[in-house]
Amino acid sequence: MTMINEIFVVGLALLFALVLIWSWRTLPEERWQVLAVMPIRKNGGESWEGLNITYYGVFHACSITLASLLVLVMLGSVGVEPLDTVLLMAPILSVCIPASRIVARIVEGKPQTITVAGATFVGLILTPWLTLAARQALGERAADGLTVVTVLAAIATAYAFGEGLGRLACISYGCCYGKPLSQCPPLVRRLFRNHGFVFSGHTKKISYESGLAGTAVVPIQAITSVVCVGSGLAGLYLFLRGWFAVSAVTVLAITQLWRAFSETLRADYRGKGKLTAYQYMALAAVIYGLLIALAFPAPGTLNPTLMNGLAVLWSPWVLLALQGLWFITLYNYGRSKVTGSTVTFHVRENEI
Repeated sequence: MTMINEIFVVGLALLFALVLIWSWRTLPEERWQVLAVMPIRKNGGESWEGLNITYYGVFHACSITLASLLVLVMLGSVGVEPLDTVLLMAPILSVCIPASRIVARIVEGKPQTITVAGATFVGLILTPWLTLAARQALGERAADGLTVVTVLAAIATAYAFGEGLGRLACISYGCCYGKPLSQCPPLVRRLFRNHGFVFSGHTKKISYESGLAGTAVVPIQAITSVVCVGSGLAGLYLFLRGWFAVSAVTVLAITQLWRAFSETLRADYRGKGKLTAYQYMALAAVIYGLLIALAFPAPGTLNPTLMNGLAVLWSPWVLLALQGLWFITLYNYGRSKVTGSTVTFHVRENEI
């Protein structure tokens, strides 16, 4: 049992490696944008107007649910009851989900675009103060592990995993895309000469926004997945070792500095200015996270126990809550408002 932390982290690494490799080879294809079409309104004749349910929404639902699950496990490992974690996470998610659209609308001026960067920044700002409010509300019921730095480390680590998985949604939809390799410096062209993404399909964002379908571009979504999942694995291991402040600062530094740099390799519109608003947010997040970690140190007596954290999931209401979150997220992000479809039905005479 002394190696349980290492086994858990390595197991997650292998699982994510398989998922990421499959997705990079598959999701740029045209057929991996729309999962299902629901007929919602009959047009003239025998056709129906359809509502597209996208893989973008499915991957986002999976990423947010996974991130929430990890927060439950990590805080559970330091003695925080799942109900207390849910009461803390509920206001954070209720603000971050709409913030992903509001910030994108302010920065990019597009009503149907979302930004994980903006939502992350809002969530990071709120987390320390909502944690203090939760401790105040719980009073003596508050577990020793419910501290600002443990919550910050757990949420930062969960965000890194969620961001890594969430980038698969971007590959599927063809958004957050990289620059054409032909426009990159020689070193970048050599690095990705045989590994660039080539998207297909006229409804992919890279196609209708920039006309780059069929063009080899920097696989920026894939690189971001590797960076984020890698930092998440490091943050999780450091957390389980009891190095909470190091975990929080390490994850925030890697993910946010990469976000600031990765903007230079992207071709989609990111707002005005030499440095975009998202780059400023990322750099500010690193400084803010460091200051919070220094200002609110965790008690030295906290010793995380992974099995206690995993035991949190052995509860029907926790699993039902996570399933509910998955469906709510799919409802919010999976219904495409940018693409449409026309559906017709017919009888297969040879099958009667």
